[in-house]
Amino acid sequence: MKFTLDWLQQYIDIDLPPGDLADRLTMAGLEVDAVDSLFEDLEGVKVAKIVEVLPHPNADKLVLCDIEVGNETKRVVCGAPNARVGMLTGIALPGTELQSGMKIGMSKIRGEVSEGMLCSEKDLDISEDHAGIMDLPEELQSGSSLGEALDLQDTLIEVDLTPNRPDCTSVMGIAREAGSFVGNKIKEPVTPEDLPALTGENIPFSITVESSDDCPRYAARLLQNVTIGPSPWWLRRRLLSVGLRPINNVVDITNFVMLEYGQPLHAFDFKKLAQSSIIIRRAKEGEKITTLDGTVRDLDTEMLLICDAEKPVAVAGVMGGENSEVGDATTEILLESACFNPISIRRSARVLGLGTDASYRFERGVDPELAPKAMERAVQLLCEVAGAQVVDGGVDYCEGVKASPELTLRVARTADLLGVELDAEKTISLLDSIDISAVKKDEDTLVVTIPSFRVDLEREIDLVEEIARLIGYNEIPTSLPMVPMSFPEQDKERNLHKKLATLMPALGFYEAINYSFVAPKHFDMLGLHDEHAARTCVKLLNPLADDQGVMRTMLLPGILENVRRNINHQNVDLRLFEIGKVFLPTNVEQPHENLRLSAVMTGRRHPQSPVVHFGSDNSDLQDMKGVVSAIFDELDLLHVSMEANDGEFAIPGACLQLSIGEQVVGEFGELNASLAAEFGIKQKVFYLDLDLEVLTGLPATEQQFQPLSKFPSVRWDLAIVVGEEVAVGDLLSTIEEAGESLVEKVELFDIYRGKPIDDGQKSVALTVTYRSTEKTLDDKTVDKVHSKLTKLVLEKFQGKMRD
Repeated sequence: MKFTLDWLQQYIDIDLPPGDLADRLTMAGLEVDAVDSLFEDLEGVKVAKIVEVLPHPNADKLVLCDIEVGNETKRVVCGAPNARVGMLTGIALPGTELQSGMKIGMSKIRGEVSEGMLCSEKDLDISEDHAGIMDLPEELQSGSSLGEALDLQDTLIEVDLTPNRPDCTSVMGIAREAGSFVGNKIKEPVTPEDLPALTGENIPFSITVESSDDCPRYAARLLQNVTIGPSPWWLRRRLLSVGLRPINNVVDITNFVMLEYGQPLHAFDFKKLAQSSIIIRRAKEGEKITTLDGTVRDLDTEMLLICDAEKPVAVAGVMGGENSEVGDATTEILLESACFNPISIRRSARVLGLGTDASYRFERGVDPELAPKAMERAVQLLCEVAGAQVVDGGVDYCEGVKASPELTLRVARTADLLGVELDAEKTISLLDSIDISAVKKDEDTLVVTIPSFRVDLEREIDLVEEIARLIGYNEIPTSLPMVPMSFPEQDKERNLHKKLATLMPALGFYEAINYSFVAPKHFDMLGLHDEHAARTCVKLLNPLADDQGVMRTMLLPGILENVRRNINHQNVDLRLFEIGKVFLPTNVEQPHENLRLSAVMTGRRHPQSPVVHFGSDNSDLQDMKGVVSAIFDELDLLHVSMEANDGEFAIPGACLQLSIGEQVVGEFGELNASLAAEFGIKQKVFYLDLDLEVLTGLPATEQQFQPLSKFPSVRWDLAIVVGEEVAVGDLLSTIEEAGESLVEKVELFDIYRGKPIDDGQKSVALTVTYRSTEKTLDDKTVDKVHSKLTKLVLEKFQGKMRD
């Protein structure tokens, strides 16, 4: 929104310097983008009178003008076609530098001396008109400064408005805001007492509004004997100062009132309206209109139109039609001042790709109470400037105008939120400074009537924000919140997710991200029986596709689809993982979301490394076991048991169930070849599935620092024969948990079956590492502990020493 300081002062008494005004507006919530002085470069440009016009002796298209500048007479060579004797115009004297950068000096043009330059409006950057030199009013004094004579020198201020402040898309709206900090009220050009009664009776035209939702208010009056012509200088100056091009007196007045009040207006050539009627309706299928810019535009049935009895004559709130345009021959105009549905105007402007000053205001929300005021202001100016005669009466349709809403504002609550001292009287005074009425309900409660121009005030907190900016953000004391010096509790599941998402790529895996919507056929491809729990899933009411009809209850099928897709593209060496949620139906409305990790590996063990160095061996179950061990080591979860299990998806004897204590946390194994074939995979695949929800609830092993021993270790072997049913892990854990402080590590290094070992027996060879933190161990000390551990193992597992 652009306005000038002089224009603003027409509506409110304000004596702040431009810089201070800009700062106060910014702190009031209206961000000022620019403050520029206008026409400062016109000091060397004077008002001059042409006293004689002579032909140029050496050029047919040039003339010699004798110019009177105050008491001086100068000769200027001029090529303007409108130069005439007695004309007042502007002259740039030698030494003047214009806004364009042109420097004026004494010069010879076709052999004749020229003592300056007679200027067009474009030369002085006043407008784009360069058809001739400026034709100034006769009452100006020759020799006076052109900038002062035309009152051009002013300060332009540009405010960047947010979409929720349509009330400030006018000079009067800005003046109202300025009044909040200068302590004055705005002076309106039209008061309620000036408004005539527009009953719609005894008028020579008709107005029909098909929907009050589309058009809450529509006011119109007829003016006759209108003379179309150029606008007076004061009107042109106002428009030029904010970058608008004057057109003619009628159009200029509608633009001026729009900038003044924030209410767009439109003037129709009344004689071009069929049957003297206006109908506000939605467009019909296939309708077209040629707008004022000469473009034929296709309309759709959602667009709101202004029509006469036969055709559309304007796109409501956006642009008028060429078929009802006011022109030089126009003598009667129908003046429109309306309020339209902002959503409808916004859509029409977007679909048509047509943004105008009118649509900019309508799509943000125009005050419905402005329509008759702005129209009356325009009527007064048209009578003054265009010699118009207004026909008594008119139409003011206002069935869609709603009563002003009321909000309750708690004074104590406002003071508490802002951290300031407030009472009801001060709060009422602050709101009154921007024309918002408030009355006391009790000592702590105010009833606030929201004016129609503040469409952004909908809740109590909106009023609290108004109080804050009216007080001044700089006046609100700064206080630091009390922040406890404690580390906030972390989401354990989220932390586990992040840790694994970092670890798995470090182990050579690529992350896969699949849709949570999957195909029901996956259950059949995995060979699940009809009563399997995984088949009970959440079905989608509106699936995106046929193969995305249910919410997944396991991650494995999705990642197997990733394997198949990669193999089909010749990428056969894979390590993929996915961390995601599965959705398990419950008795309540929402399913239970269980976080899991699924991983697969297939192909070569070292797919990224040269075969010559690392060979071409394929991955096996031990590789996946290494991944599992790395995961649990990283999570500081010890005592993980891996027990053989007949997994649903693994080949017999190639599946291990993972448990910590009594909690089953997952499994890994080699995928059954027949199931792999269902997914189009013809090579070995090893899979891992972990329940991260269970892992999240398990306590990690507490980390304890132990200093490194400076004494050497010794390694003694232990070979015993035990039954096939004895798990090697039990042998290891028995020694580790025996409580012997000298035992540092126990490792398996051999298992032997065959002669001379009896059938049903196996020989297990272990290495026990001993170390003391206090001394170097001797054989006697180690033997004592080793013998004790040997006896313990033999008795517990009914074993015997191997010969």
